[in-house]
Amino acid sequence: MEDKHKQTMEEKNKESTDEVKQEETEAQVDETAEQRYEEPAEVEDDVADLVEETEEVTEEAKTDKEDNVASFQAEIESLKEQLDKLENRLLRTQAEYDNYRKRTDKERVQARKYEAQALATELLPVIDNFERALQTEVDESNKGFYDGVQMVYEQLLQALASQGVEVMDVVNKPFDPNLHHAVMQEEDETIDSNIITEELQKGYMLKDKVIRPAMVKVNK
Repeated sequence: MEDKHKQTMEEKNKESTDEVKQEETEAQVDETAEQRYEEPAEVEDDVADLVEETEEVTEEAKTDKEDNVASFQAEIESLKEQLDKLENRLLRTQAEYDNYRKRTDKERVQARKYEAQALATELLPVIDNFERALQTEVDESNKGFYDGVQMVYEQLLQALASQGVEVMDVVNKPFDPNLHHAVMQEEDETIDSNIITEELQKGYMLKDKVIRPAMVKVNK
């Protein structure tokens, strides 16, 4: 009887132990299930954080890129402006140089063309004096002297002519203020108006340039 009671107690203890173990197992299963249920939510949170971080990085990169593009464009515009200024400066310099070269070439040509002007201008009063001397009356007593003066006068004119100096032909020609200097006027109905009637002092040309205008009398 006592053995049977002992066996019964052992069976009850075993059953109690089994129930405790079963309860512990079920609790572990529930905890594992709960953990498994919570893990996807944590993953989703991590994914959301990663996406947000990626978007922030992308936005920052985009902003940096836009800033860099704007900076490069500004630098390009600045370089273009500097290039335009240099090109304009180069064009102005070339134009100035071309004008300078043309001007110096023209001055050099004119200097060669009119190189006798200074000497001719100095000799014109001498020629005037020769012409006055040749207006004196000639007789046997001064004919030799007169002929000598005439010869020197003609040689002077030939020397000037060889350098392009020529005497103006003005009488019976229309008055031109660029060539002539009117010092007297007269009225002659037989002569057209503004016609030179008398030469008072000879005028001279050096090629195509007036070195002394002719002093003339002009008909009104």
